Amino acid sequence: MISDPQGTILALFVAFCRIGGCMMVLPGFSSGRVPPQIRLLLSAALTMAILPLLWNTIYPQVSKGNASYIGLIFTEAVIGLMYGMMARIYTLGLQFTGTVISMLIGFNAPGGADIIEESSETSLTSLISFCGLMILFILDFHHYVLQALVDSYTVIPFGGHIEPRAALISITDTLATTFFIMLRLASPFLLYGLMFQISIGFINKLAPQIPIYFISTPYLLMGGLFMLYLSIAALVSQFSNAFLTVFNGH
Repeated sequence: MISDPQGTILALFVAFCRIGGCMMVLPGFSSGRVPPQIRLLLSAALTMAILPLLWNTIYPQVSKGNASYIGLIFTEAVIGLMYGMMARIYTLGLQFTGTVISMLIGFNAPGGADIIEESSETSLTSLISFCGLMILFILDFHHYVLQALVDSYTVIPFGGHIEPRAALISITDTLATTFFIMLRLASPFLLYGLMFQISIGFINKLAPQIPIYFISTPYLLMGGLFMLYLSIAALVSQFSNAFLTVFNGH
């Protein structure tokens, strides 16, 4: 028997703001392929599962039902968005890596429908992004995100004020770390593309009457795809291993 239905609903909704804000941008769950109704019901189910763990933290401050509740809705949603965005930025970095690899190996085919998002991507970028996200789900990355959300009530006290400077530092550090990790993953293809283009440039200077760039494109693509065949397992493995370093580090 619920002794205070109003306070219970208020506590449930304010917890839903942090969980739902995170789920709204969390990789995989925020995909355009997932219906909004599924995302909403999943957020509500997670909120009801997590609320008993946080009852003593949330209920005493929301049971009064005063005007500060409006501010709690805003701050809780922003905190959830911040945690979800840190994971999303990291997965978007792999999409950036796939685009760089596609460009460097000459795989400039017209973009098609992305598997995850409602955007236009090359098939190679979609393949790399999907493999990385699938590995993260296999390793239960969403469990770590939910654990971080529960722990966030200790890191960012419930009912307190958001520190914009600390939030921006966390997002900026995630962007910087993600960029360097993705640059390291794409570095073999950067070196391959640079060396190949310089070599072709020298050959073109020696034989300017031959359209060497048109002739060299199949060799550039063949070598790049063979290189990707040899390295895609290590690329996805390093991507998944570095997730906790990036996410838990902030």
